[in-house]
Amino acid sequence: MKNYSEDASRQYHIQVAEGEVGRYVIMPGDPKRCAKIAEYFENPVLIADNREYVTYTGTLEGVKVSVTSTGIGGPSAAIAMEELVRCGADTFVRIGTCGGMQTEVKSGDVVIATGAIRMEGTSKEYAPVEFPAVADLSITNALKKAAKEKGYSFHTGVVQCKDSFYGQHEPETKPVGYELMEKWEAWKRLGCLASEMESAALFIVGSYLHVRVGSCFLVVANQERERLGLENPVVHDTDRAIQVAVEAIRRLIRKEERGN
Repeated sequence: MKNYSEDASRQYHIQVAEGEVGRYVIMPGDPKRCAKIAEYFENPVLIADNREYVTYTGTLEGVKVSVTSTGIGGPSAAIAMEELVRCGADTFVRIGTCGGMQTEVKSGDVVIATGAIRMEGTSKEYAPVEFPAVADLSITNALKKAAKEKGYSFHTGVVQCKDSFYGQHEPETKPVGYELMEKWEAWKRLGCLASEMESAALFIVGSYLHVRVGSCFLVVANQERERLGLENPVVHDTDRAIQVAVEAIRRLIRKEERGN
């Protein structure tokens, strides 16, 4: 396709050029989290800051790694992945926040996604609805080992992805609330752990591009626990999820790049 960037060497949206990112990339939604994540790198450098996309590159275990924000939702996340792959990346870990759906998934816990419910629109423009949105097994295992090593409370399983934040939190106010509420109950009965907005799109785009994708999240709160009158504080510090993602990438590097 035509490159619409003023600088043809740079990707149109993320404004990154080939060779400026590592093969391993952490992908938060919030651009403000990038600097915090980059603090875990050695010698981080700001590469680009355009729209919702902020990119830093540094090293872990002596290997080039990057962090690029994606903004909110599947469309902007898919754009980021498409353009990062064109710049040389092939291994992605999404980190972010989620809302718990099972009562045992508590505020401050970490959720590691093995797959995602495709209740969003972006993935439908990449794959038929029958195709599953699943995480890469090697990344998922690395995330699990990292969370266990750090002693964090974590859960592993399927998450739900949607396009409407307020459709989740105020479904009864929406004209299609009957459908939103019935499906929410179905996801709960099927054991869905949490709700977020990007993983389904990223898993499907990753499958299409033949790259690896994994996801881990901080549980901000759990509306099901709130509904039942259970303890439900609101937690905003994503550092646990960040640490799990960084340690998982360290593990992948030691295994794949160093062979130990």
